Amino acid sequence: MFGEIMRGIRKCVSNLVFRSLIRTFAPMRTWLSVLLACFWQLSFCQEVVHIWDGTGTKAKSVTLTPYLAHKSGTAVIICPGGSYSWHDMNTEGSVVARWLQANGISAFVLKYRVQGILPYITHSRLLFRGNQHPDMINDLQRAIRYVREHATEYGINPHRVGVMGFSAGGHLALSGAGIKEQEAVPSFIAAIYPVVSLSHPVSHKRSRRALLGEYRKYSRRMRDSLSIEKHVPKDCPPVFLVNCKDDPVVKYRNSELLDSALTAQGISHRYIQYNTGGHGFGASDTKGTPECRRWKEEFLKWVRQVTSTEEKKLIVKTVN
Repeated sequence: MFGEIMRGIRKCVSNLVFRSLIRTFAPMRTWLSVLLACFWQLSFCQEVVHIWDGTGTKAKSVTLTPYLAHKSGTAVIICPGGSYSWHDMNTEGSVVARWLQANGISAFVLKYRVQGILPYITHSRLLFRGNQHPDMINDLQRAIRYVREHATEYGINPHRVGVMGFSAGGHLALSGAGIKEQEAVPSFIAAIYPVVSLSHPVSHKRSRRALLGEYRKYSRRMRDSLSIEKHVPKDCPPVFLVNCKDDPVVKYRNSELLDSALTAQGISHRYIQYNTGGHGFGASDTKGTPECRRWKEEFLKWVRQVTSTEEKKLIVKTVN
């Protein structure tokens, strides 16, 4: 047992600290040392769930990391950005999760399948399939199912499980509205400076290539099928949408296209366009501008209102 605990700790701390622990605890081999080691592990390690384990799908790289809030009813699955080629697991991942957790919302950071840096550089998917659509949306669908299946264990309301995505992760989050299985559709969606269209001239080409692959990126049918603004369902969950007009990476017109599509379908949504802030600020307290960083406060107000409204609708539906 002592050896297993120490191996777990080694994954979370530097080799220097690990060697220090070994020198301190190994000679003792007492229950006190074991308890101290357990406390250290719980303090510094974050649980990582391999959501595809036991399902037959070989996707060991796909993980879900919970950041549970005390007595939280609402949960948000976070999809970090990275052009569907890599992940910003810090500013658009763990930083977002800790901010939500501190504000009473349980968060789950999803590390979904992406193209990868090496295939991005070498174009190896000309010869090998690698990761591409629909792998990413399948990972999100599985994550939503997993969180709802374990809602009691995590202390959350299965009817209040939303998705938040940044940049390409925003495209993934928005794609969740089109999931056919009702139990895997998010309760609400937050898209922060998202990639929206894969067919319009404002499309983010790097994300499009990463998602569709080296061959299908040329298919007009595939581009259209994954352009969010062309496929807003009539029962789309409420959407919170934010971008900046000076975004140098994903053209601001992406969010305007989505805003128009949501409005045309009569979908409940909140769209905020800031003049400054650029791209990639996530939930950082320093990146972007003071103007764009206001999105966090606006989201908290919005999500509390939305979850309350949706819960009332569910109660009425159940009674009827």
